[in-house]
Amino acid sequence: MRQTRAARRPSGGSSPGGRETGDAATRLLAGIAVLGVLILLLAALGWGPRPAQGQDRTGALFQAGLDALKAAHAIADREAREEKLDEAIAAFRAILVDRPELVRVRLELARAFFMKEEDRLARRHFEQVLAGKPPEPVVVNIIRFLRVMRARRRWEAQFGAALAPDSNLNAASGERTIFLDTIFGRLPFTLDDPAKPESGLGVSVWGGGEYQHPLSHNLRLRAGANASIREYKGGDFDRHFLSAHLGPRRLIDARTEASLLATVERQWTAGAPETDRFGLRLEAEHRLTPRLGMFGRVSAARRNCRDCDWLDGPVGDVSLGASWAALPVLRFGGNAGWSWSRANLEHWRHSGPQASLGATLALPAGFTVGLRASLQRTEYQGRGFAHRTIDREPREDETRTLSASVHNRAFTVAGFSPRLSLIREERETNAQALDYDRNRAELSFVRQF
Repeated sequence: MRQTRAARRPSGGSSPGGRETGDAATRLLAGIAVLGVLILLLAALGWGPRPAQGQDRTGALFQAGLDALKAAHAIADREAREEKLDEAIAAFRAILVDRPELVRVRLELARAFFMKEEDRLARRHFEQVLAGKPPEPVVVNIIRFLRVMRARRRWEAQFGAALAPDSNLNAASGERTIFLDTIFGRLPFTLDDPAKPESGLGVSVWGGGEYQHPLSHNLRLRAGANASIREYKGGDFDRHFLSAHLGPRRLIDARTEASLLATVERQWTAGAPETDRFGLRLEAEHRLTPRLGMFGRVSAARRNCRDCDWLDGPVGDVSLGASWAALPVLRFGGNAGWSWSRANLEHWRHSGPQASLGATLALPAGFTVGLRASLQRTEYQGRGFAHRTIDREPREDETRTLSASVHNRAFTVAGFSPRLSLIREERETNAQALDYDRNRAELSFVRQF
């Protein structure tokens, strides 16, 4: 008989599962500490005194950018105006690659994006300028720019692609033995045809867009769609997703807005339709300050599963989050919420909280690093054999995810920079053979400047 580890229990305590949870938390904190030290060392090395030659180059580039921006103001022809704006953006970007803390340069870059009507990028840079605490007249002008962009928003689009190696595509456990209670006591059984963890290299592509049609001064009609494709060799673990939404967006006041959207989603697994969802989603945003925003979401939907009708039923979630430009080079973001499912089969009904926190930091030499951690707890209903809980209690899962990313702003192709992300995911549970460890990586391309 093979020796096997006991099923882990997320609730901790003095049990082996509790000790493993503590060890995992220790490793998580140690990893965060090491990354934090590296960031501080890089910052200390990069933000020291600059040589005079580098300062001369910065001054020349800044003047070239200002001249191009001024010329763009005086040009009526759209194509010629765009060329001058691109010149200005290139000059300011070249400075910020190595000197991301220069607030004045970032302000002019934001103005150039505003004139080019690339509002998503302009808004982000304006918020980072505000984090540098500029003079009051500058703050007033930035707030005016932000309000203009908010009112004129029409088209939005996003696109991305990545290579994605994964050590555990099917989120399978390493357990091969479970323990069942019989008339002879608790006995070990080897799982038939176990689903072993499968690794592979995938390709991921995602994108979407939205158009907002003005209905009145403070009312818009939103219509949009999103899609994603993730494919692996053989096709067994392919995942495709398509969604669409439609509904009104109301600008309640200068700092608050809300949208009520009808949503429809479909997910494919291994090339075959798996799940459909139809529902409603309420979204809201409120600016506490120009650089601190709050956002909330409440959604409810009906889930229909093609070959798993025991999972059919209503699902929903509620979440509240924030985004804060703390410094011109540092941004924080996070959210907390609750999700639930009322599946047809009691044992698959579940609910639980989730939370995440992340930060991005722009460093000299063009590097931007990011770190994000999330935690999700899921509590199932029903007792008994369905989830093979060794303690005969309802199933409880705890999933932890830690991701770190890095990209270099100095290297871009058509405005996109390659970004490397490393992701560690762990699930601990009191259900036998349902815990897993998963390591993923993504080489994606992100829009810069």
